[in-house]
Amino acid sequence: MNGERLDLGRVGVWTNHLDTFPIAVALQAAVELEDLGCPALWLTETTGREALTQASIVLGATRRMTVATGVATIYGRDPVTMAQAQRTLAEAHPGRFLLGLGVSHPWFVEEVRGQVFGKRVPSMRSYLDRMDTASFGPPDGGKEAPRVIGAVGPRMLALAAERTDGAFPFCVPVEHTRRTRELMGPDAFLAVEQAVVLTSDRERARALARSYIAASLPNRGPVLADLGYRLELDGPAGDRLVEALVVWGGLAEIEARAQEHLAAGADHVCLYVIGAPSDRPPLPEWRALAPLFG
Repeated sequence: MNGERLDLGRVGVWTNHLDTFPIAVALQAAVELEDLGCPALWLTETTGREALTQASIVLGATRRMTVATGVATIYGRDPVTMAQAQRTLAEAHPGRFLLGLGVSHPWFVEEVRGQVFGKRVPSMRSYLDRMDTASFGPPDGGKEAPRVIGAVGPRMLALAAERTDGAFPFCVPVEHTRRTRELMGPDAFLAVEQAVVLTSDRERARALARSYIAASLPNRGPVLADLGYRLELDGPAGDRLVEALVVWGGLAEIEARAQEHLAAGADHVCLYVIGAPSDRPPLPEWRALAPLFG
């Protein structure tokens, strides 16, 4: 968008954990994550806090770390409001906010928000058109603020390369990263999410992974099938899918998977801890992962 390749560091964090705790606890966790050396924190938007408000609060509590939305749904704000918010955060925190946009899921859009879920790629293209022509926002800042699209399928990835700084695929194997880099070309920014389970217990890791994958399959099925995976979670085919989408073990295993994504063309890998206890932020897990940050 602005002619400069985004640099978020090689390994950061994606999380939905902060939404479940009081804001003071969430901010304390974000500050410690920054102190651990994490270069970028990706925040979700599902049933918890509104993404841009939470990003603003976290940016205000931290000093160096990039805060990204991973992702803010286009059905949550009209495109003019999204542009205003992005430009305001870019002006207030230069170089530290990245807007990740996504189309969300039909159920969230129609059942929760009471809107009509449109065709994915045309809806995103129209939304970007209206963002780009919005004349509102800070008078001097933010017009070229960076943005990426949460994209998995080839048409949405192509749109991301054409109209934004790049893409943020979620719940995908290394083969997808390699194919995405080939499709988007060498100049687009590519961040990928990688789910991790910090345990040596194989059965526990696989049970957690299956639950995580089951929630993601509806939007990933065609892409995974095209990559040669069978869309089932039991038996050898299920084991293969689990091993491809979730890495478990210790630091060495997680570092190896992150390096595979980077070698396949990713610029940035954000690690998503699954299986952490629900009564606390995943700070012990983030501390264990800290040697990979940066």
